[in-house]
Amino acid sequence: MTDLAFENQNFLWGNEAGPVRILSEYLHPKSEFQSQGITDTIVVFGSARIPAPESPKSNPPSALDALSNYYEEATAFAKLISEWADSLKSKRPGRNLNICTGGGPGIMEAGNRGAREAGAKSVALNIVLPHEQHVNPYVDPELTFEFHYFFMRKLWFMKACRGMVAFPGGFGTFDELFETLTLVQTGKKSKIPILLYGKEFWTQVINFKKLAEMRLISEEDLDLFGFADSPEEALRFFQEKIRFELTHSTGTKT
Repeated sequence: MTDLAFENQNFLWGNEAGPVRILSEYLHPKSEFQSQGITDTIVVFGSARIPAPESPKSNPPSALDALSNYYEEATAFAKLISEWADSLKSKRPGRNLNICTGGGPGIMEAGNRGAREAGAKSVALNIVLPHEQHVNPYVDPELTFEFHYFFMRKLWFMKACRGMVAFPGGFGTFDELFETLTLVQTGKKSKIPILLYGKEFWTQVINFKKLAEMRLISEEDLDLFGFADSPEEALRFFQEKIRFELTHSTGTKT
């Protein structure tokens, strides 16, 4: 028996079906977000390489081992945000605030882990890579999505995003951070609080003030983000910045 067109793998993975694959990566998460009640998210970015404190250490300890405190602090932050979000539910009928990560190891795992420790659901937007990235053990299966296209994954990072935090990371973290800053700077995304966690790290690797001095960005662009050095400080940042927005939200432009 000949396969139906929508079951034919050769067709679905061929060039002609590209629009079908793209549309599927839009419609499937949309359907699940609606059915699971995901309305607002705090997106957590950061390195997939930073190990958990309980992970085996190299001998002598590597530079990455020395960053494991960020894993602990990302876990604590996600737990604090999730607990705060739970306290808001009675004030915001029909609205929920959930942690959203890339679903992989490292800081992404810490974000999902913190939400789990708070008894909250979290979103995981995983990407299929040549060197396979497995989802971490703290994701919620019903809110875990596997993407083939980076640009569709990026869309869903921003679709329900009410705030984002970037922990130390590499190319992927920089990519997501600067795309978010660009979307807000240009008005393509409604203004959201953007937090850089670990001020010493971020000011060492990026000279934001120099960019402004050279007029490559505006002085006002330096106000698009803030810094925090503890989970409690990061929580206060979002509590101060997004409370009104969550209560009087009119949606996003993404």
